[in-house]
Amino acid sequence: MSEIDLKPLKPAIEKFVPLGRSGLLPALHAAQNIYGWLPEPVAAEISKTLRVPLADVHGVIEFYSMYYNKPTGRNVIRVCTDPACGLRDADGVLKKLCHQFDLDPHQIHPELDLTIEPSPCLGMCDQVPAMLVTKGDRAIEDFGVDKNFRPKSLVGGTLRMLTKNCGGETTSLEAYGGYTALKKARSMSREQVVEEIKAAGLVGRGGAAFPTGIKWEGALKAQADQKYVICNADESEPGTFKDRILLLDDPHMMIEGLSIAAYAIGATKGFIYIRGEYPYIVPALQNAIDEAKAAGHLEGFEVEIRVGAGAYICGEETALFESIEGKRGFPRVKPPFPTTHGVFGKPTVINNVETLCNVPLILEKGAVEYRKIGTEKSPGPKLFCLSGDVVKPGVYEVAFGATLREVLEMAGGVIDGKKLKSVLFGGAAGAFATAEHLDVKMTFEDLRAAGLPLGSGVVMVFDETRDMRDVLKRLGHFFAHESCGKCYPCQMGTRRQMEILDRVAEGNPQKGDFVRLQDVGWTMTDASLCGLGQTAASAVLSAMKLWPDLFEVKS
Repeated sequence: MSEIDLKPLKPAIEKFVPLGRSGLLPALHAAQNIYGWLPEPVAAEISKTLRVPLADVHGVIEFYSMYYNKPTGRNVIRVCTDPACGLRDADGVLKKLCHQFDLDPHQIHPELDLTIEPSPCLGMCDQVPAMLVTKGDRAIEDFGVDKNFRPKSLVGGTLRMLTKNCGGETTSLEAYGGYTALKKARSMSREQVVEEIKAAGLVGRGGAAFPTGIKWEGALKAQADQKYVICNADESEPGTFKDRILLLDDPHMMIEGLSIAAYAIGATKGFIYIRGEYPYIVPALQNAIDEAKAAGHLEGFEVEIRVGAGAYICGEETALFESIEGKRGFPRVKPPFPTTHGVFGKPTVINNVETLCNVPLILEKGAVEYRKIGTEKSPGPKLFCLSGDVVKPGVYEVAFGATLREVLEMAGGVIDGKKLKSVLFGGAAGAFATAEHLDVKMTFEDLRAAGLPLGSGVVMVFDETRDMRDVLKRLGHFFAHESCGKCYPCQMGTRRQMEILDRVAEGNPQKGDFVRLQDVGWTMTDASLCGLGQTAASAVLSAMKLWPDLFEVKS
């Protein structure tokens, strides 16, 4: 290996020194932007500059899939091979690209300085097959994607409340308005704001569905010299892309919601943690923060963007805290809970993008009017991400209570007039529905009664021609790749599940695989530390009930 010139590295990482260990991920991003990968001398210099043990620096590099500890091309093409893209021959696209450039995955083309590799979900499930192309000219500082790239997404539905400014260009502050909901909140006491959110019945839209007002109340009552609010924009669930659209098209709505949350609990610092596969959103998001700050809307409140580096587990709130703190994204054992011991050990409120976008709506309308939308037990608007075999993939905003049939009809129904085989509800961690569920209302209570999770709002459609064994294989590979390895049931369980699903997909299940797959699934569900392992088998177990013949040993 030729000698590494560290001169350009030092000024690039010195600005992160005041952050201490928390500056590790931003420093690694900056370093990789310079060198294309993270060689040993670079890791050592970052370790010395930030005063972080070198072993810990290497541990972080090896944990996140978008950091490279071996040489890679300055130009990288990542091809998504998860279920929605798999339906549109993602494997064929990857194979064709490799053949075109005479490359195996992960190799470097010396003349083009190019690497091609498969990737987990890129959050582009409505525009499949999807690729993320990182350019060597580093058009966006630190991340290197084309600054002019902007995915155009379909936004539909029967409501346009959360998505009123979505479907076009990024909404400026002038077009958005004067943060009237924040002004109203600041005219109220903190307790009154929390009570308004509680009265509205808002629950988390990221999948956990925890009551937002209860979370805020816990952080408000906690005693500490510093509190934090965090927007969880680590949208990595296969089939989910609503947060991408909200952040890119109307970032001020989320920022206003985050600012209201900060006021409600008495926080002065906020983070927006965005997944590493969304670098093209960062400039629009930073510009919106700058606009709001210049207009005086963020007085007394500092907002910082943190970019992840490819780790689905960091969508879990405590793993996200660890990542912000400059560590591997390992989930923490609870209790203690984030409302008293969150990021940096301080009281923290963390909410999903869609959840925060509901907050200005509640303050503007008032809880009573807000509850007139949706149902008694599931109030408010909801965004559903439709992908797969539908005519018009996109984000659809409806009131809770619309049926699955109605939402599918909004998207034009199953493509090419084919019959529906199944719908994956809730994402990779969800469950399968069939035509028997078409008239189930899309509410927490009705879906729960039908044995289906609302999850993050994923509605991935499969027509009658699809081989569900291939879909299950891709889900198995996803969870085996994304398990953080902290707890044994998930680490080992996701590997065993993947191996069995590979055999099933090849048409060669072994005798006893059906029982093994159930045992592995139930063990992960009951014994895993966090939600990843606890739901890694959900879709598989639901498929085993619906299509047991898929897993039969052929005589």
